[in-house]
Amino acid sequence: MSEAVIMSATLAAEEVLERKRRNGQRVLSLASGEIGLPVHASLKDRLSAAADQNAYGPVAGSPGLRTAAAGYWARRGLDADPDLVIAGPGSKALLFAALMAVDGDVVVPVPSWVSYSAHVRLIGREPLPVPIVPGHGGVPDPDLLHGAVSAARARGREVKAVVVTIPDNPTGTVAAPDIVRRFAEVASELDLVIVSDQIYTDLVFDATAPASSPAEYAPERTVVTTGLTKSLALGGWRTGVARLPDADLHQRLRTIASHIWSSPPAPVQAVAAYAFDEPPELVSWVAAARALHEKVARALAARFTAAGASLEPVHATCYLYPDFEPLREHLERVHGVSGGRGLAALLLEKHHVGVLAASEFGEPDRKLGVRVSTSHLYGDTDRQRTAALTADDPVELPWIKACVEHIGSILTDLTGRATS
Repeated sequence: MSEAVIMSATLAAEEVLERKRRNGQRVLSLASGEIGLPVHASLKDRLSAAADQNAYGPVAGSPGLRTAAAGYWARRGLDADPDLVIAGPGSKALLFAALMAVDGDVVVPVPSWVSYSAHVRLIGREPLPVPIVPGHGGVPDPDLLHGAVSAARARGREVKAVVVTIPDNPTGTVAAPDIVRRFAEVASELDLVIVSDQIYTDLVFDATAPASSPAEYAPERTVVTTGLTKSLALGGWRTGVARLPDADLHQRLRTIASHIWSSPPAPVQAVAAYAFDEPPELVSWVAAARALHEKVARALAARFTAAGASLEPVHATCYLYPDFEPLREHLERVHGVSGGRGLAALLLEKHHVGVLAASEFGEPDRKLGVRVSTSHLYGDTDRQRTAALTADDPVELPWIKACVEHIGSILTDLTGRATS
C-alpha cells in the first residue's frame, strides 16, 4: 500500500463521542450514518425463529435470499439472476470483495464515502479521484472521467473500475438520470467495471422520482450492492447482497468470500429474505422512515443555510454536506479555523458535537465543509424513536426540537448569525 490506511473516520469519531459520554459530557452525534430507529417487530420474530440455523450453508447465500434479492431488483427495473447474486455480512464487505475481484486501480468520486479509497489501498491498488458534478453527488463527472482515466493509463496505471454511490453519501443528493446515463456510456467506452453502491436506494424522498442505476444503461459491466442497514435500520445485523453482471466476476467474488466469511450468518439471511420480498408492513415502515429523514434533514438544512453556509438541496438519505466557504473570513478571524478538520475539531472540543470534515471524503484539507448526519436525532429510547417514526411533524417532538434548536445555537455561536 503506497499510503497508510487509517481507521474509518466515522467509527473513530463515534469512539471519541462515546468516551465523552462516559465522562458525563453531553454530546451530540452528527458523525455516524447509523439509523437510530427501532427494529420492526416482524424482523425480530423471524430472527428468533431462525436462531437454530447454525450450519454454514452456501458461500453465495441461501437460495431463498438470492431469489428475494433478485425480485427486489426486478421491481426496480434491474434484471437480476439469482445465480449471479451473492450475499455477505454487510454490503461494506461485498464492496471490498468486489474491488478485490476486479483487481485494478479504481476511480472514486470526490467527495465520496470514507471507505472507498481505503478499500482500494487495502487491496494494494490506488484510487483515482474524479470530481462530481455539483449537486449530483456519488458519480464522477462524465466530462472529466474520460480524460482522467486516459491520462492515468498513459502514465502506466491499470485503471479497471469505478465506484459510485446512488443516492449519495456524503452529499445527500441524487445524480440525475442523464448524468448517470452519460457516466455509464463513458465507463463502457473505457471498459471500466462499475461498482454501484445503492444502499440508499429506498431513501429517496420523492418516491415518484427514483434514483437511476448505472445497471440500467450498462448492465453487462455493473455490480450493484445493497443491504438492510439504512432502509430498515439493521446496521448491527450485518447483511448485504450483490448483483454480479457475469459468471466470471461472480465466481471470483464467490472465491474471495469463501476465504473471508465462508457464508453469511444463516439466521440473518432468513430475515433478509423476508425483508427483500417487501411485505406491506415493511414497505410502510420504510416509507415512514423516509419521511422522517426528509423532515428532520430539511429542518436542519434550514439552520445551516440561515447561518450562511452553502448547501445543495438534499433529495435523499439523512446526510447534509454544508460548505462554510462563504464564512471563511469570519471563521479564520474569530475561531482560527481555515479548513474542515479545524471546523470539525472546534465543534467537537467546544460544543461536544461530532461531524466529519470534508477532507475525510477526499476533498482538499482547505475545504471548509463537513458532513452532518441527522440519524441520531430521533430519540434515545425505542419509545421516542417509534414516536418520531409515526409523528405527523417529528420536528415538533420535544427531543428532536431541542436538538435542532441546540444545533441552531451552536451555528449562531460559530458564525455570529441568527438561525431561527
